[in-house]
Amino acid sequence: MTDSVRIAAWNVNSLKVRLPQVLRWLQDQEKKQQPIDALCLQELKLTDDKYPHKELEDAGYLNLAAGQKTYNGVAIILRKAALAPIATDVETAFLKPIRNIPNHADDQQRILAATVCFAGTQPMRLISAYFPNGQSPDSDKFQYKLSWLTALQTWLAEELQQNSRLALLGDFNIAPADEDVHDPKAWVGQNLVSPPEREVFQELIQLGLNDSFRMFEQAPKTFSWWDYRMMGFRRNAGMRIDHILLSAALKEKCSTSIVDKEPRTWEQPSDHAPVIATIKKS
Repeated sequence: MTDSVRIAAWNVNSLKVRLPQVLRWLQDQEKKQQPIDALCLQELKLTDDKYPHKELEDAGYLNLAAGQKTYNGVAIILRKAALAPIATDVETAFLKPIRNIPNHADDQQRILAATVCFAGTQPMRLISAYFPNGQSPDSDKFQYKLSWLTALQTWLAEELQQNSRLALLGDFNIAPADEDVHDPKAWVGQNLVSPPEREVFQELIQLGLNDSFRMFEQAPKTFSWWDYRMMGFRRNAGMRIDHILLSAALKEKCSTSIVDKEPRTWEQPSDHAPVIATIKKS
């Protein structure tokens, strides 16, 4: 049993296409003796009946998914070997599951939450989140994004009251500061960096959440998303829009928070890279 739990988020931009990369990445982390104990996926782009439960279970992982045809979809994947002895199947591994934001009518599958019991530590509330993109500040989709974010904040305030050990992981579609953008001047006033979006990110921090990545010294121009176009990744023309926010109790236990760019170099990659936080058990 290791002395830490490693939790991660990854927008895979179609699990049907990217399943080989997900399995390869999980196996690579195992080989490095740095296994991923919980992986929150976003943008599955498949329905629940198409979710690859068997392939992932055969690889040693239990799964909870909220799928949607063509767009959206989120999942939480747990490494069986990391779980407490009481967590033997989906029902016992994913406690108090929530699909979508309660009391907020929405057909888009963007939120999946569950309490997880890892071996040797207290239960942890994990939320896999795929924030709306918003398209542009003058669009209806941006108004949907702001409405969704308001509902999220209200619900998270309640979740934090009930769960002191909480992690919000996923693709936020928000670059919280200029240092998270490859060319801030070129992006002024645009979607992902607009003042209303950044204000919401800070309001999440004010709720009692902490940006795990900024808890540590990081290399300049470290990003998690690069456009497929214009050789975005090769030029490192990216943005940091994938985040792991931790409650105060988990912040105290967090020892590292990184972006793993390696999968972005693979053939037919997602446009996002996984982000990882390591949480000490004691």
